[in-house]
Amino acid sequence: MTAALRPEWSKPGVILFASEVPANEEAFSYALAQAIENRASLVLFHACEALSNPGALSGGVGADLVASLEYIEPGSVQRAEARALAPLARRARAAGVHCRVVVRQGKAADEILEAARECGAGRIVVGTHARGHIGKLLIGSVAESVLRRAHVPVLIVGPEVPGNPVQSFGPRIVLCAVSHVATGAPVVAFAAEVADKLHARLIVQHVIRDQECKDVLARRCAEEIESLMLDMVPLRLRQKVHPQPVVTPGEPAQKLIDQSRALNADLIVMGAYGASVFSAISRHGVVYRVMAEAQCPVMTLSPAVLETGGARVKIVELTETYLAGVI
Repeated sequence: MTAALRPEWSKPGVILFASEVPANEEAFSYALAQAIENRASLVLFHACEALSNPGALSGGVGADLVASLEYIEPGSVQRAEARALAPLARRARAAGVHCRVVVRQGKAADEILEAARECGAGRIVVGTHARGHIGKLLIGSVAESVLRRAHVPVLIVGPEVPGNPVQSFGPRIVLCAVSHVATGAPVVAFAAEVADKLHARLIVQHVIRDQECKDVLARRCAEEIESLMLDMVPLRLRQKVHPQPVVTPGEPAQKLIDQSRALNADLIVMGAYGASVFSAISRHGVVYRVMAEAQCPVMTLSPAVLETGGARVKIVELTETYLAGVI
């Protein structure tokens, strides 16, 4: 099948960085790097529960920041929050990136998604400092909600990701780990598009759980699975990204983490077919474990994005999560 991917997903014209206060410096460095790489504009977004009166912004913040602020609701950002965003805005402009600051009052996840729609963002970048091995504690409730509900790809910068200089950001190898071969085309196609834009190679990996190997390989041999994986790569990109299929047994999350570390991954892209609140707090949360332990950013494609790309997404409890990655 041919995946119906939107051009702005693999090469966004607008990137929304959902900033904490204080800002996650590692996450911002990747948001800025991607804005530079794609020649995209950057929206620095912050949502807070309560906004102070408009007069609070007038002192000590800087005219350049004041001029860049866009208020979607009446009121103004608190003085401390404005000061925290000011250095980010200045750094982006100094790098030649058109940057604006948007501040909104309300629940963070809801406001992030709405702001992304309003500004026409083709990508959302979210950082998280949370550490752990189970559930939403891995990435935080805001990032978890955004990655499940977004209508554009979401880049998560997890707790194990080191801060990289803007100049060094750039994937070299694309790794796609496919759990559902029959429904993986949109994510593999997306990974191939990103690889093409970044002049990277594409490796497609299918991980079969040890307890399922006998049944799976009884229906198809490894060579047949590899052929199906290659068919997911758009024909026009095959000579550019040089896809290489790999079929391995094991635990999906661990295999992807190990592979990304062995290859010194710069970026992982994952399709979150099974992403749900249930999987986030269970051992079946493959997406969440990878984001918590990966030493590089993780790009996720929500069920809504996957359905737009042509996948039939059916989320049920204990369903394996589809993975794809860019390295």
